[in-house]
Amino acid sequence: MSTTPTTHSPRKNQQKKRAPLSPARFLLWFFSAAALLLAALALIVFCFDPFFHYHKPWFGLSAVLTDKEYQCIGTLRTFDYDSLIVGSSVVENNDNSWYDDAFDTTAIKAVRSYGATADLCYLLDAAHESHTLDYVFYNIDPSSLAADPVTTYASTGCPMYLYDTNPLNDYQYWFNKDVLFEKIPYMILKSLTGYNEGESYNWAQWKTFSASSILSNYARSPEITPMMSETVYAEQLAGNLALLEAEVSSHPETQYYFFFPPYSILWWDAVERSGELESYLYNEEQAMRLLLSYDNVRLFTFQDREDMTANLDNYLDTLHFSPEINRQMCEAMAAGENEVTQDTIDETIASLRAYTDRVLTEYIPALEDEFHYAESTSGSDAS
Repeated sequence: MSTTPTTHSPRKNQQKKRAPLSPARFLLWFFSAAALLLAALALIVFCFDPFFHYHKPWFGLSAVLTDKEYQCIGTLRTFDYDSLIVGSSVVENNDNSWYDDAFDTTAIKAVRSYGATADLCYLLDAAHESHTLDYVFYNIDPSSLAADPVTTYASTGCPMYLYDTNPLNDYQYWFNKDVLFEKIPYMILKSLTGYNEGESYNWAQWKTFSASSILSNYARSPEITPMMSETVYAEQLAGNLALLEAEVSSHPETQYYFFFPPYSILWWDAVERSGELESYLYNEEQAMRLLLSYDNVRLFTFQDREDMTANLDNYLDTLHFSPEINRQMCEAMAAGENEVTQDTIDETIASLRAYTDRVLTEYIPALEDEFHYAESTSGSDAS
């Protein structure tokens, strides 16, 4: 009697439980998966690079520039350009194409809140490391000459991993949820819906420039501080002028256009009441004399342009003016208007003093009834 050999059912074989992963194999699988995920995240950030830390835009995307503290330093190292528009928030409303057309150049912005000289020179140095510049259009805020001549990026909380060149701390950029879930999607969306790259860092779109705006934003000091010595900021001035001189003298191939912007007549009232008027005028005169001693420097001032500074409808606050004023300054410099030369420094300072006297004795008294006052002396505004 024959016997049928016993066979194992395939289904029974399939129903056999798999042996559990050993701890060592589980850890290997877990860390491999984690490494792949982290590598994918880093690759996404590298490819889209919304702060332009590694390269200019890829995939046909626009250079969407809205966060100067995060993006400016990267653009200076990775973008294609031959000229810079340099300064504080008062230059951010420029359209770069105005300078491109007026000076036959390709310009981008190098901007920093408050426009401190040391911070702007830091940006210029970064640009010079990788680019030969034809023009530098440099806005000099009066307060910048009286500021401490030291950089403020680290002390004000800027992301220093974007400023240094150490790749070992770039993980703060790669594994950043704001970058992955906000900055990259925003860059893609703005690129798809249309973005004017020339209006980088522009903040004017939703602002109102009018007499009512500037008057409501000006909290006048109820006290008048005794006028300080004109040399009260001598130490800071010397340090800042040394920085500017080093920039100009180190790059004779670059044409520098320095210009003093047209702050409103209310700003002159503020610095007169804070006791800083004479020191600011002195600082400007010293800056003019030093800078104009170099052949690669041209200098312009718009501070006594009555059509600009006395028309309060041009302003948001005492010093921030509309984009139209930015455009007019660009056109004036291209045409050689409002220029100061070595031969006209004394005349320029005399004209500026005469204008500030008229502002303080004619324009300001006529506005007395429209001012509101701060609770305590606040000094001058800063850009």
